[in-house]
Amino acid sequence: MIPFDFEYYRPDTAEEAVSTFAKLEAEGKEPVYYGGGSELISMARVGSRSFGAVVDLKNIPECRAMEDRGDHFYLGAGLTLSDLIEWNGFPLLSKTAGRIADHTMQCKITLGGNLAATIIYRETALPLLLSDAKLTFAGADGLKEYDMDTVFQERLLLPRGEFLAGVTLDKSCFSLPYFHEKKTRNEKIDYPLITAAGLKKGRTLRIAFSGLAAYPFRDAEVEKILNSSFHSRERRADKVVKCLSDIIQSDLSGSAEYRRFVLKETILNILDTMKGV
Repeated sequence: MIPFDFEYYRPDTAEEAVSTFAKLEAEGKEPVYYGGGSELISMARVGSRSFGAVVDLKNIPECRAMEDRGDHFYLGAGLTLSDLIEWNGFPLLSKTAGRIADHTMQCKITLGGNLAATIIYRETALPLLLSDAKLTFAGADGLKEYDMDTVFQERLLLPRGEFLAGVTLDKSCFSLPYFHEKKTRNEKIDYPLITAAGLKKGRTLRIAFSGLAAYPFRDAEVEKILNSSFHSRERRADKVVKCLSDIIQSDLSGSAEYRRFVLKETILNILDTMKGV
C-alpha cells in the first residue's frame, strides 16, 4: 500500500502528457511519469519515493508502438519485457529481456522503465548501446530523436518534464552473430555479478557490460583489446580485466576481486564461442 495520496492522470497523446506534467509541476505537485510502475510503486511503498501526481503513459501511441520502418524498427518505451521476448525480432534484446527478473515482473517492467530506472543494472541498455540505437524523447518541443550514446551516459539523461517515447533500431543488427552471458551468485533469476552482451559486425566484436560497474557501459578500449589478433585469448582476457579493474564494484553479490575472476572466465568463454563466427 502506498502511504500517501496523489492525483492520477492518463493522457492520450504525448503533447497532452507533457503539458499535463508541466501544469502539475507549476502547481508544486512534484509529478512523475508512469509506465509499468514496478520500481515507482516499490519505492513509494517503502517510503523512499513520494510524489503528488502521476502521469500514466500507457495510452500514448508512440509508447506502445511496434513498427517496421523499412531499414529500421521502432519499439515504444511502454512495451514490456514480455512484449520484447515474444516479438524476438532482435534476438539479443529479447534474450537480454528474458534474463531480467521473473516472468511476473517481465509482464510489468517496460523497456523505458528499465532504461530510466534508478537501479544500476538497466540491462536492456546493452543491446541498444551495441546496435547504435536512437532514442526518441517527448518534450515541450514535440518528439526529438537522439543517438543513444549522447543521451545515455551511465544513465538516461532525461531533462525534467520529458519522457522516453521509444527506441529506433537498425534492422541490419538483428541478424548479426551475438552472445549473452549473465553470471549471478546463486540463482538464475538474480541481480548480475556480470552481464556481458555482444554483437559481431563483420570481423569486429562489440561488447557491453552490466553489473560489473555501478552502471551499464560499452568500452572502446576493451573492444580494441578483444579484436587484437596479436595476443592470445589468455592475454586478451588479462588485458580486459586490467583495463576495467578501477571501475569494478564490490557489493553483497560479490567482491571486486571475485568479479575480476568472473570477468576473465567470461571473456575467455566469449572468445571461444565467437571464434570463427
